[in-house]
This record gives sequence, C-alpha cells and structure tokens, in this order.
Amino acid sequence: MVEGLIGKKIGMTQQFDENGNVIPVTVIKAGPCTVVQKKVREKDGYVSIQLGFVEEKSVRKPTKPQLGHFKKSGVPVVKKLREFGCADPAAVNEGDQVLVDIFEVGETVHVVGTSKGKGFAGVVKRHHFRGGGAAHGSMFHRAPGSIGASSYPSRVVKGMRMGGHMGDRRVTVRNLKVVETDKDNNLLLVRGAVPGANGGYLLIKKGKFGPSGGK
Repeated sequence: MVEGLIGKKIGMTQQFDENGNVIPVTVIKAGPCTVVQKKVREKDGYVSIQLGFVEEKSVRKPTKPQLGHFKKSGVPVVKKLREFGCADPAAVNEGDQVLVDIFEVGETVHVVGTSKGKGFAGVVKRHHFRGGGAAHGSMFHRAPGSIGASSYPSRVVKGMRMGGHMGDRRVTVRNLKVVETDKDNNLLLVRGAVPGANGGYLLIKKGKFGPSGGK
C-alpha cells in the first residue's frame, strides 16, 4: 500500500464529537493521485512510488521532458509529482489510481506544507521578543537590543535571532487524527490545523515518528 497522498488545503471548519464537544478540523482534497513511476532498488538504489496529483485543470503547455516522462506510464501530464514509500511495490502498477480510502478514521497522519509568507518581520513578531517600555523616554520599544560584543568576537554570531524573512517555509505537523474520509468527493478531514493558505499543496503521510509514534 502507498504510504501517502498529495492534497490541497480547502479550509477549516468544525465538527462535534459524540460528547457534543467542538472539534476544529481541516478539510483537505486528498487525491486522486495516479502512479506515474515505480522506483526499484536494482535501478534507482531505493524503493518508492511517484504519484501525480490529478486536478481539474490540466497542464496547458507541458514541456518535452514532461511529455516523455508521462508517456512511459501512459498517464496525462500533471503539475505536482511527489514520491512516497510503499510496503508492497509489486501490488502497484503505473497508471493505477490511489484514493483517499488508504486512510482510515482514527489513524494518525503527518501533513507537510509551506507556511504562509509574512514578508520581512521584526524580532517582536518573528521571535516573540517582549520589547521595551512604551513610555516616551524609553527609546527602546521594538528593537532587538545587543546582538554581540564589540571587542571579541567582533562579529555577529551565527543563529542570532534578528529581523528577517518570516514564513514561507516547509513545515511538518505530526500526528493529526483522521476524523472523516469522503471517497466520493476525495475529501479528508483531520483534527487541527495544517500549514499554508487555502489552496496550498500538501503531502499527507502515514507512519509514526519514534518508537512510541511520537505520542
């Protein structure tokens, strides 16, 4: 079985559990994905399955390398390609479709996405610095303070928390519980928030981190 899917974030909503408690959930369009290529240990040095995310709008002007790559598997050209592990590669063939029903209600998944870009941000917003006093005479409101000694080492040390580009980074949220799956509409509902804006691409992966599953 393929151990993940490519998806797209639809947005957040809420549901109620059996006790009447409100549960925040994220709706993800998970798949359908098509198997484009199988990586084998003898040829590629490792085993994985390359999936393509099927969308309503096809690629308008595919390049010649894209056409050649997809022609081998006999599937239409898609925009997003990603590789996932597979427990039994022999049971998967190029051209097969992988749907949201590979996930079960109650299991945990890990979602990878790109966080929202915030542009340039100062240390108060970016690193949660407290800032100085707000009175007129403080002259220290949202400044970072000292960033290093002048005599030694006479430079700013690597890793110093300063203002800079915030967000727009690859983020993994681990152990999100699957609340509901809708195979007819290719929808996956997970408990909690996932990185990125609505419409952003996501990787939904099975598996657990560490011996205890990261719990």
